[in-house]
Amino acid sequence: MGAPDGSGSRSSGSSSPRASRSPRSSGPGEKSKASYKGKPGEKSERPARPARDDSDRPRGPRIPDEITGKEIDRRVAAELRTLPEGLAEQVARLLVAASMVIDEDPQAALVFAQEAKRKAARIAPVREAVGVAAYAAGDFAEALSEFRALRRMTGDDAYVPVMADCERGLRRPRKALELLATVPDSSLAPDTRVESRIVAAGARRDLGQPDAALLLLQGPDLTTRRTEPWLARLRYAYADTLLDLGRVDEAAMWFARSMEVDLDAETDAADRLAELQGVTFGDDWEDDESASD
Repeated sequence: MGAPDGSGSRSSGSSSPRASRSPRSSGPGEKSKASYKGKPGEKSERPARPARDDSDRPRGPRIPDEITGKEIDRRVAAELRTLPEGLAEQVARLLVAASMVIDEDPQAALVFAQEAKRKAARIAPVREAVGVAAYAAGDFAEALSEFRALRRMTGDDAYVPVMADCERGLRRPRKALELLATVPDSSLAPDTRVESRIVAAGARRDLGQPDAALLLLQGPDLTTRRTEPWLARLRYAYADTLLDLGRVDEAAMWFARSMEVDLDAETDAADRLAELQGVTFGDDWEDDESASD
């Protein structure tokens, strides 16, 4: 499942070994309790279980041998020094492994990050890694839980837009807007403010308010000449909202403008533009290309 923010992002979250781009829990659940309820001090008549042989039990995901853990971001490495040396190396390797596969296989990244959490749940970058991998994998419940924990641990609001987007993914757009309203724009970095607007606009569209969404996305940053990392997503969201309003020609123009600055192909603006222009690339086109070779 992709990001629900309307940005057309092919991969979600932020990227770094400290969290891999910079994961999902099915939600809190009670552990099953024993069905036998005798009187205090009364012994159960159940036969004793034989000791389990754990020699062949899997010990977590296999980390590629070439990953040493030294590839980790310096900031994360500093936090991992609070762990015993051998454990710090294991967690570092898991985080690096998660960062290496998150674009191609976010579920695998989530498994690596979850194993890191099992070993070092009190390390903030580990919780960040789980949150980002879960978000990328479309597991918005676990991602939201992890980002809440990270926010409590660090006091950092940088992931609030992503948390709000998780609320959208869980079909709670009003909660998304309420969450975004708890953080003043003045306290956010410029790029986080833009991401917040994109998510808020998406929530407004979820609520059937595309006009309000369009107003949220408008501003001088839409036409900036600087190539900001968020610019392609902002223009994409603006184009998609125009399309929602039936303003097809304007939408095509803004998909094109998004494509111009989308150097890393983070969005599918090119595909959306081609679709609006009636361009299709089917089997016949592929056969022609093969023949020309």
